[in-house]
Amino acid sequence: MVQKGKTLPLRSRSGAPAAPKRRGRPRAYQPEVALGKALDLFRKGGFAATSLDDLSAATGMNRPSLYGAFGDKRELYIKAYQRYRADAAAAMIDIFKHPQPIRRRLERIYAVALDIYLSGDAGPRGCFTVMTAASEAVSDPDIRAMVLEGFSELDRAFAACFRLAKEKGELPASADPAVLAQLASATIHTIAIRARARVPRKELEAIVNGAIDVMCGT
Repeated sequence: MVQKGKTLPLRSRSGAPAAPKRRGRPRAYQPEVALGKALDLFRKGGFAATSLDDLSAATGMNRPSLYGAFGDKRELYIKAYQRYRADAAAAMIDIFKHPQPIRRRLERIYAVALDIYLSGDAGPRGCFTVMTAASEAVSDPDIRAMVLEGFSELDRAFAACFRLAKEKGELPASADPAVLAQLASATIHTIAIRARARVPRKELEAIVNGAIDVMCGT
């Protein structure tokens, strides 16, 4: 006889008590992994061409889960761009900080940059900052500010390299580190664009070598 007000545990067909239902959605994804997959998609197709369905399929997260973890598509794009900036900085920081002759340092910087720009399972992806500058930064002031900050950071890092080289006598007294830094950054941007257009690495390296000759005064 069953007492009133008392609920018996649910049983499976085998007669064993059924496992209690979990409340809420289990966090079955890793945010950094999902963000990396979103970054890959945005780098491949850009903001407009990447749909929420694409992002959902790549990350394994449905739309509500995407919104809950990252916000809307624009917020996810911004987070992906910030992730790209952090990864690129981590790849370059030791080269910029480690004192070397200026020519050698520039060669290493551009070699790492080309490794980044020419990577991608479906083909070279170029530089996400350059992509963003030509697309979302045009109409979105917040994204534009982030891109300009990225440009400025790169200019400052190059300028520090050229100032040190000038102090060591590797550059002539008339050399302007700020101007050389902008030229070095411009070289980064052009190889990024050409890499995405699938210009062969050998041709990109020829551009780099010519630019280094100019910057080093040889």
